[in-house]
Amino acid sequence: MNKFTPRNIALAVSIFISLIVVLLTIISSPTPFDKESHVPLIFIGLGTLASSYLLLFAALKILIYDKIKRIYTTIHDLKSSKDFSMENLDLSKDIFTEINTDVSQWAVHNKNEIEQLKKLELYRREFVGNVSHELKTPIFNIQGYILTLLDGGLHDDSINMDYLTRASKSVERMISIVEDLDTISQMESGELKLEYEKFDIVALANEVLIGSEMRASSRNIKLQFDENYTKPIMVSADKHFIRQVISNLVVNSIRYGKQGGQTTIKFNDLYQHVVVEVIDNGIGIAKHHLPRIFERFFRLDKSRSREHGGTGLGLAIVKHIIEAHNQTIDVKSTEGEGSVFTFTVEKA
Repeated sequence: MNKFTPRNIALAVSIFISLIVVLLTIISSPTPFDKESHVPLIFIGLGTLASSYLLLFAALKILIYDKIKRIYTTIHDLKSSKDFSMENLDLSKDIFTEINTDVSQWAVHNKNEIEQLKKLELYRREFVGNVSHELKTPIFNIQGYILTLLDGGLHDDSINMDYLTRASKSVERMISIVEDLDTISQMESGELKLEYEKFDIVALANEVLIGSEMRASSRNIKLQFDENYTKPIMVSADKHFIRQVISNLVVNSIRYGKQGGQTTIKFNDLYQHVVVEVIDNGIGIAKHHLPRIFERFFRLDKSRSREHGGTGLGLAIVKHIIEAHNQTIDVKSTEGEGSVFTFTVEKA
């Protein structure tokens, strides 16, 4: 029910005024009113009602509506509403309730927006700080090696090749970081297009395991399948990027694996999808770290991952690749016992 519309307010006040006028007319009359006097009283009452209604409605429109109009304009300008028009403001409705609702909604909307901006700003600062930190280390290393060589080390056979090799590795590390960041950026912006093809994911995983044997043997970690897959398992995806996913997960399991441990790849059938599991019995992940495990530059053991050349972007890339395929990835882990990374691929 519209109680406080300008029309209702003007009508209520006009009725009150007309009654007062009629009563004052009766009281101030020198002669008593008879039946014939009712007619002029009715005209006086109606005339007062009509004139006061028109005057009051006009006054309310000027004094209240125009102010409300400014408030509405401000609110909707802040909302950047292109569809808003002051013609939409209906005087037959309860404008005060409408404005109260709009202001409340605007406040909630902007509060949420401000909170979101604060989170994004925090994320931006962390991201810039991480990039700076990751690039600073190889840059300082390169600078140190070059300065040593320029100070005479270039002619010292005992250190010149060693320092040049170290500088080269630092350059390679910088290139890896930049390339990984570029891959993530392209995926987020949709610039990187997937090239779907049919391929045997068992054969692809086997290639990854063979390519990772030297790295695994340095830590005495065994790479294996959970069973002997004699038949191919055909999937439809971008082969290059799925290889990168499996490779990143296997390398990650080696990096955080235990001496003498093992990494196992397992395949399961799930309706129209193949579920791939990369299982290790390494150091595992603490429960409070799990929500952040796919964040850029997040590491469980920074010293170990830098020692083995990790950029801290591997799992972030894995997540982006899987989501670009409209698939899912998950992780389950127990600290001290190991981790299981699970992702899906569409069947061919």
